[in-house]
Order: sequence, then structure tokens, then C-alpha cells
Amino acid sequence: MKLVGIAGSVEDHSYNRTLLKFIANHFSDMVDVEILDIQDVPMFNQSDDQTDGEAVQYLKRKIEGADGVIIATPEHNHTITAALKSVIEWLSFKIHPMSGKPVMIVGASYYDQGSSRAQLNLRQILESPGVDAVVMPGNEFLLGDVKQAFDDQHNLKDDRTISFLKETLGKFIKFVKVINSMNKKADDDDWQSEDLNATGSVPTTIKGLNMHAADWVDQATAKTNAVTGNTYVRLDCGVLTVDQLNYFLNSMPMELTFVDANNQFLYYNHQTDAKNMSASRKPAQVGNPLADCHPKRAIPHVKQAIHILRTGKTDLFKLPVPSNGDKCDMHYYQAMHNDKGEFQGVNEFVLDILPIVKYYLGLTGQKLVKDPNAKTDAVSGASSKATTPKPDEVSGASADTDEAPVEKSEAPAVDEVSGASAND
Repeated sequence: MKLVGIAGSVEDHSYNRTLLKFIANHFSDMVDVEILDIQDVPMFNQSDDQTDGEAVQYLKRKIEGADGVIIATPEHNHTITAALKSVIEWLSFKIHPMSGKPVMIVGASYYDQGSSRAQLNLRQILESPGVDAVVMPGNEFLLGDVKQAFDDQHNLKDDRTISFLKETLGKFIKFVKVINSMNKKADDDDWQSEDLNATGSVPTTIKGLNMHAADWVDQATAKTNAVTGNTYVRLDCGVLTVDQLNYFLNSMPMELTFVDANNQFLYYNHQTDAKNMSASRKPAQVGNPLADCHPKRAIPHVKQAIHILRTGKTDLFKLPVPSNGDKCDMHYYQAMHNDKGEFQGVNEFVLDILPIVKYYLGLTGQKLVKDPNAKTDAVSGASSKATTPKPDEVSGASADTDEAPVEKSEAPAVDEVSGASAND
């Protein structure tokens, strides 16, 4: 289990940060705790929106990627610190990573009562609309007389205190499992909200065009004054002309497709005619929403595929497509992200791996032999480990449970991303 710990102090020497480090080190056999700092988070100012700033986005990503959160709060004038309050303001202004997240509150103070009043104050804040955290009830851990509580190695001295802290942490681990199980059940149908008609927009959406137009690329080029020909384009690690980019992408030994975060099909490397492609595409389809690129019966599977990539349940899954033995096409679906880790769309690449396998066998003098203990997939002939993957009802592809880091229930069966066809 992965937890993150946040100390509600920006002091160079914080006993609450020391407490979190003790939890992370002493109970590492129970749980993995990563300590997050809030020193770089600016004071909340609605007029100077820093939501997209690196400090706020860093906390957002870490909290969203964790199973739960432990907050260690000091007490300043019977409340939490201004710094911690400011952090929570940023995390409930335009983004809400704490929503539904299990939280445990601990605290250390110079006085006998620990940080009891600050903990009560923090609980009320975390449970307020817009924050919507799920705070573990009871089991308060109040560390008083904190100056005397730690030894020179920053370990708690009192065995009874350590025992109680272990008991409290154990209860929180159980609490996290229960809450996340409830959240998962609530999220099971979230994929149905995936908009394959691309009715929304992302910052790069070209507005005012008919997505269904056969000449969408020409219209988009004219509307945006898109560069062509020998105009140079600065890339992350190079400078190429548009023509050179086309040469480069069209020479790739695989079929590439770009679908943006709004589920609009924007590009494929036009290597050959649709009839010769593993995943059939036509130039007139570029610009279409994904809903127009699949038969109706495949729409639920496509929604599931996009959703697990968008929500980070996996960054990559693959589907083998059966053939008559002269090909072995693999369809890979890769989530794309910007430098802030935000989802930007899907890159599908299709590759016939049979020539690679044959080359390797010839190079090494080896050969393929049947494994008498393997259970084969009745659809694609692929070997299956624990379970037989669900076949794709459009293309017959089966989800590869060996490589794709998703549970069987989460790995949808999908046809080619822009595999042509009118809805039927």
C-alpha cells in the first residue's frame, strides 16, 4: 500500500515532519509512506491562480497516485498553520485530488494536549464541500511534550506510544482498503461517461469545423495557417521540416495513430491504402470523433479502453490480432502525457511481430516448439496464464494479461482505434 505524508509546517525543523519520517521508517514493513514537502507552495490567492504551477501540480499527482494520506499538523493558536490551510485551498479550488481520499490525522505539539484543537479544525476543513476527503474517525494520535518525545536519532522513546501509533496505523490501513474498495465500486461504471463524440474541447482543439468533413485536414490547415513543406519545426530533441517529419513517420515499420484527449482522431501515418493495412484507415476519416470510427457494438469497449488510459489505471495495454498464420499483428494502446503528467490522448501503434520472431530464430538457430503445459487462447492461439483474456467482439483480439498492468475486469476488448466502418 502506498501512502503520502504531509507535514503542515514550513519550518526548517518540524517535529511533525520528524513524526512522519518516524512512521515511514519504523513501520516500513507495514506500508510505504512518501513524505511530501509544502515549502514551495505559494499562499493561496484566487486572483493569482497557481493551480497549474509545478508545486501544486506535484502535490496533486502524488496524492492522486496514493492509496491514502497522513497529515501531521502542528497547532497555532488553536488551529492548523496558515501554510497547511493554503495548501488545502489550492487542492480544493479548481482541482480536487483529496475527494474520496482516505486521510489519517496525527499531530505533535509542545504541550500536554498535543494538537487536539488543530486536529479538530483540520478534520472540519477536510470534510468540507470541495475538499471532500474521507477522514478516519476516532483513533486520534496526539503527541504532547514533543521536545522530550524523540531521542537523538529522531526515534520515539516511549514503547507504549510506539505501540499505540502502530495500532492506529494498522486501523488506518484497514480503513484505506475499505474506502478504496467502496470508491472502486462507484468508479466501475465511470467509463460510460467517456465522450467518444468529442463534443468537448481541449486546448489544441480546432473549433468551428465539421469533424465529419472528408476534407477536415484541408479545412484545419487553412483555419490554423498550419505550416507545410520545407518549414522547420522545433521538436524536443531536433529540428525537422514538415516534409522530413512526414518522411520519418511514414517510414516507421508500424502503423501509428494519434487520438487527442478530446477523443478526436487527428492523425495516422499514411503508408498504404486502407485495404493493405492491419488497422484500416482512410484520409477522409481524419478529424472524426472516435464514435464514428467504430461499429456501435464496439463502443462500450472503446470507452473502457480510453478511460483506463485517461485515469491512469494503466499507461499501456496490448491486443494480439489473430490471422491465418502469415502475420501476427500486435495492437498497442499507449497513453500520452505532457511534461506535467496530464493525459493528452492515445497513441495506437500496430506492428506485425512475425518477421521479427522469424529473424530472431534464424539468427540464433532456434525454433519454436509447442509447450505441452500451455493453455492456448481458443481465439488467437496465444498462450494464457491465469485466465483466458476476453476476445474482441469486433476483431477477435484478446487482451494480453501478461504485459498490460490492468486487472482482467479493467482490460477492455477493443477493435482498431480508427478501424473504419460506419456505425451499424
